Amino acid sequence: MKKLNRVQLGLASIAIVAAALLAQVLTPRELMARASASLDLQTVIPKKFGNWALIPDISPVTPADPEGYVEPDSNSTRIYSQEVGRGYSDGHGNIVMLLVAYGPVQNYRLKAHRPEFCYTAAGFRISNKFGAQVPYRDGAAPIKLTRLTAERESRFEPISYWMRVGNDIATGVVDRQIIRLKYGLRGLIPDGALIRVSTVGLSTEASYKLQDQFIRDLLAAIPQQDLKFFTGT
Repeated sequence: MKKLNRVQLGLASIAIVAAALLAQVLTPRELMARASASLDLQTVIPKKFGNWALIPDISPVTPADPEGYVEPDSNSTRIYSQEVGRGYSDGHGNIVMLLVAYGPVQNYRLKAHRPEFCYTAAGFRISNKFGAQVPYRDGAAPIKLTRLTAERESRFEPISYWMRVGNDIATGVVDRQIIRLKYGLRGLIPDGALIRVSTVGLSTEASYKLQDQFIRDLLAAIPQQDLKFFTGT
C-alpha cells in the first residue's frame, strides 16, 4: 500500500510540474495593442459628419456616474486608456449618444462597460436584449451588434453596441472568451474596444433605425486606415 502511495505521489508530482510548465508556455505575452493604442480617439472620431453635428454638454451613461462624468481614479479609467462620450444631432431634433471605450488589455474587467452592467449600476432596468446586424459598406461584412433597452423612471433608452476583441467582433460573453482563448493559444493578448450608441425620446423602432443610420454615417467618416479599430478585420 505504501509503495502504491509513493507511485501515486510521484505521478501527481509529475502532473503538477507538467501543468505548471504548460501554463507557462501557453501564457500570452505579446500585446496586440501597439497600433490601436497610438490612435487618438478624440481626433479620429469626427465632431461633424454627414448630417450629424456634435452637441456640447451631452454625455452618455458611464459606469462611474449616471450623468456621464468619470472620476479620474475610477475603475473605468483603470480599465480603459481612452474613452470618448459625445452627443450628436441630425439637425432634425434627433439626438444620438455615442460612447467609445478602448482597453489595451482585453480581460474580464472589460465587461464593466457593457450596458448590462453600467446601466444597471446607474439604476436602469435592462430588457428586450437581442442580436442584430448593420450593413455599413459595400463589400464589407455587416457589423454584428447587441440591442437592448434601458429604463429608469420616465427615461426610455434603446441601445445598440458591439465589442471588438483583437481583430474580431464579439457578440456575447461566451463569444468573447472564445476569442480571447484563440489569441491566447497564439501567445497574444488582445486589446478591446466597446462602441455603444443610444437614443432617448423615440420609440424602439425609430431609435434603432436612427442608430443604424448614425453607425453607417460614422463608419463612413472614419479614415480607412483607422476603420479596423472599430470593425476588426
